[in-house]
Amino acid sequence: MPTGTSPQGRTGRRIRVRGQVQGVGYRPFVWQLAKSHGIRGTVLNDAEGVLIEATGNDLDAFVRALKDQAPALAVVSAVEVEPADLTDTEDFVILSSGGPGAETRVTPDAATCPDCAEEIRGPGRRRGYAFTNCTNCGPRFTILTGLPYDRAQTTMAGFKLCPACRGEYEDPGDRRFHAQPVACPACGPSLWFETDGERQGGDVISAAADRLLTGGIVAVKGLGGFHLACDATNATAVQLLRERKRRPAKPFALMAPLDIVRRHARVDDAAADLLRNAAAPVVLLEATGEKLPEAIAPGQATLGWMLPYTPLHHLLCDLVGRPMVMTSGNLSGEPQVIGNDEAREKLSGFADGFLMHDRDIARRLDDSIERVTPQGLMTLRRARGRVPGTLPLPHGLPRRQVIAFGGQMKSAICLVKNGEALLGHHLGELDEALTWEAFLQSEADYSALFDHRPEAIAVDLHPDFRATRHGHDRATAEGLRVLEVQHHHAHMAACLGETSWHGETAIGIVLDGLGLGPDGSVWGGEVLVGGYRDVHRGFSLAPAPLMGGDRAQAEPWRNALVRLDEAGLSDLADRLFADAPLEAARSAVRAGVNAPLSSSVGRLFDAVAACLGLCALGQSFEGEAAMRLEAMATRATGSVQPYPGDSSGHQLDPSAMFRGLAQDLEAKVSHDVIAMRFHHFVATHFAAAAMRLAAENDTRTIALSGGCFQNALLLDLTCRALDGYDVLTHHVTPANDGGLAFGQALVALAQLETD
Repeated sequence: MPTGTSPQGRTGRRIRVRGQVQGVGYRPFVWQLAKSHGIRGTVLNDAEGVLIEATGNDLDAFVRALKDQAPALAVVSAVEVEPADLTDTEDFVILSSGGPGAETRVTPDAATCPDCAEEIRGPGRRRGYAFTNCTNCGPRFTILTGLPYDRAQTTMAGFKLCPACRGEYEDPGDRRFHAQPVACPACGPSLWFETDGERQGGDVISAAADRLLTGGIVAVKGLGGFHLACDATNATAVQLLRERKRRPAKPFALMAPLDIVRRHARVDDAAADLLRNAAAPVVLLEATGEKLPEAIAPGQATLGWMLPYTPLHHLLCDLVGRPMVMTSGNLSGEPQVIGNDEAREKLSGFADGFLMHDRDIARRLDDSIERVTPQGLMTLRRARGRVPGTLPLPHGLPRRQVIAFGGQMKSAICLVKNGEALLGHHLGELDEALTWEAFLQSEADYSALFDHRPEAIAVDLHPDFRATRHGHDRATAEGLRVLEVQHHHAHMAACLGETSWHGETAIGIVLDGLGLGPDGSVWGGEVLVGGYRDVHRGFSLAPAPLMGGDRAQAEPWRNALVRLDEAGLSDLADRLFADAPLEAARSAVRAGVNAPLSSSVGRLFDAVAACLGLCALGQSFEGEAAMRLEAMATRATGSVQPYPGDSSGHQLDPSAMFRGLAQDLEAKVSHDVIAMRFHHFVATHFAAAAMRLAAENDTRTIALSGGCFQNALLLDLTCRALDGYDVLTHHVTPANDGGLAFGQALVALAQLETD
């Protein structure tokens, strides 16, 4: 039945609004909308979203406006209307929430809105108050303890509203109507600055700012955990933080207001919009203008910037007046610290002071990391501000409940229910004990919050992944079916699914570090043919031994040595890596000891980086060599041709590329140009193979996935080489393993449907 029509005698409408519509000011929006359209009735939150019962003469326009004019933080996925026999009333009333349940979305945390930012700097009772918020901003998911989203089910439950805040909370015309974390200095959380276990007197934020401006390091309690902050213009302070944290090279995130960001980075309109987004992600921007210490991001062409996203951040930035390093407060390899006692225990060796408060954090969430590319938004880490947003499933997949446990690195889980997928937040490396605890908490947390009861579990094909073993154990305990999904098939499916593809056959270029192939070898440079249910491998990088097994990921010279030897360039390897144990490594490869075959393009990047002197003997963090190689390539000028190669068969042998690289080294060609020629080589030859397979399989759709496509230069070059095709790329899900669980869930649904 068309919206707004009803049979004779049925004058009312029962309207169901689904989506992200709780905790975003949707009910007061409906109340105000009803007043303006002369509508009478009721609105309430319940387990499925927002339920409206309405009578009046302007119902059609009222219903249209429910989606078209929704509040900024709302995401309306459906407005369902049915005629109803309703008793006409004289007013429109907001009712209290319905019973518990978990069909509706929960709202991500949102950055401080302009109204609240102005209020903390104004003359009113919230001047300088670090916990100011309203329905348009503030903590949501990080303080949530249960559903439905009401104050009693948040970590604000222990703070009783004062009369002034209660009045705002209960007034439908106020922007704080039912803003669950609403507070003021009289009734809300309090802030303090402590050093050596003692709270300091005076102006708390001024004390923290003074410590930062005199070269100190301060632990700052944010929304999803603690940060470690220092003055980003102070090279000594930045280096001190690196030494204390034992983090020699991994880039630090930065925080500053937009006008300061513009002094140090290139900010176009798209980047400015992303920085100002309510999610307040860390945004990778090209470093330009006023220089900052090299130690902030050694060897990188970009810096990661975020705007202040809580009142506390705004007030601190106002007093510091300079960009601040704002990096995760954690021990190396562990998840971010969230509790005050935990911070004192683990961060006291790093910090000279603690800026703390007494509002508990219900769940730890790292900052999201994103960038703007020629292809649009790229998500590198999906976390605070983006979760627990959901993704619609592609048309044709069944509406069944599945849970997928992702991979070993950049772990995240995915729950599918009612035609939507909840891709959880970034967790990290599951070999770390506390990250594993966070994984288990995440599973229990999301399952409870979303009332999830899976009928099947999807896991990676690798039997030794901790998440895989956990999936099998849970399936055995609960009598559920397990579906093992090959790593690169899951990557391809994630990209297809994000773009809602629902065709017959697609091509997937999947380039990453490693993933177990069905043949038992280590894959990582693949062109796949198929769809959600199944794929086959049509092309790959020619495999080479992973010299030393897992050590090949940490020591790029090993990958360079094996590729140079294969290309007949052993003499060059001997010269480049004279300090490495070359003969022992070669002997192990000849004997087949700890040297599994791998087609990994990630390891190929490492090999080329090592040849150019980048991290040759060791990387201090995953992807360091490849990131430095990308930065080097972006500095190349003039027309650059790809290295030679043959992509006409089923494999790409990089030997000719390495011989060309060796000639360039001999000719003293700029390393920047060599790096760019290599990027062109990868993009050109994988694109050529994909186009050939597309023609053979009568498709124009080519999806790009895998961690190597976090490299914005490689992504752009590949898309250019595929001009004229329907090229699908990741935007809101990570191309790296952070999106793997989403792809696993889609494959599992497709296989459940056809089995």
